[in-house]
Amino acid sequence: MISILFAVNDSVSSRAAVDYLANLPFRPEDVRIRLAHVFRKPSSSEELMGKKFMAEQVNRYQTMLDEARERLVQGGFLPDHVDTELVTDPYDTIGDGIMDLFKKGTYNMVVIGRKRMSKAEEFVLGDPSVKLVRSLEGVAIVVIRS
Repeated sequence: MISILFAVNDSVSSRAAVDYLANLPFRPEDVRIRLAHVFRKPSSSEELMGKKFMAEQVNRYQTMLDEARERLVQGGFLPDHVDTELVTDPYDTIGDGIMDLFKKGTYNMVVIGRKRMSKAEEFVLGDPSVKLVRSLEGVAIVVIRS
């Protein structure tokens, strides 16, 4: 059985990664997928948006996870082999959250979409895909760029 941790967000590259995975020639009975979204600690500008805005983000990302799950099921994966997890306890970085999820489970593969970032954005925010490739050993890491 192949077990995949799939880190999902609302980016174009993440949607492309869902489509990519849905079209891979896996035998559906041999694959289990955990779709997960990890929240990072909010920036000061996000905190200024208020508690209502932050609460809406939880609903928005749960809907996004449900839609990604449905896309994979439509692509042929078994419904009881695709589950979702919304990690609302924020991490300092998305990469830290994904690595924590990875350590809590037993996964053969990690899939993540990679968006284009400027060098300044990458320096300030960090790039989760680079952090995963550098930090996780003994696992296949699939980084998909749209």
